[in-house]
Amino acid sequence: MFAPPIWGFSRDPEMRAALAAGLRRADLLWERLQERGHEAYRAKRNGRAMRDWKNAARLARWFLPVSDLRRATSEANLGFCCRLQGREARAREHYGAAIAIWNHAPEHIETLGIAPRSRSSLFHMRMEVRHATTFRDNLRKRMAAFAAETTTALAQLAEDQKPEVRLYERWRAEKPPVFDDTRKFLASALLIAAPAA
Repeated sequence: MFAPPIWGFSRDPEMRAALAAGLRRADLLWERLQERGHEAYRAKRNGRAMRDWKNAARLARWFLPVSDLRRATSEANLGFCCRLQGREARAREHYGAAIAIWNHAPEHIETLGIAPRSRSSLFHMRMEVRHATTFRDNLRKRMAAFAAETTTALAQLAEDQKPEVRLYERWRAEKPPVFDDTRKFLASALLIAAPAA
């Protein structure tokens, strides 16, 4: 049976690294479907984008806990799909569901499992270990800033306004190289679909 490369089987080093770090196949597949949907939308292939976002939403319903912030992202992207199809009432319902889930973001930030980041030198690794509490506190503050921007963006999208912040573009720049809770959090905060510029 043919398996698309997005599924991430044995010859996929990123999937192997994610699984070794404790993520599940569904976690990385959800992320890849969201990214592929964004790339399709940027290429003006709305049908492909909507299929990927809907498949990501199905995956979220099947494999992610109800309180997982990535479910908010999936709801928002389903709302965006409905808006692209001219189904405004349904779009507003999805955005309402996304906002209801996203309102719990501050609680999630407090419980993020944060993996070590330093890879450049032994010196940086020692500094990170020595100042672990400060490092984690600063990273949580940074995640709180992302959460605030996403809260604003979701409210704007719910009112059919273009968000003031660039979401997917920031994901491409901020995507962590490590597979921990901060990667899941940033994916939930930044993989939200928004109208093209």
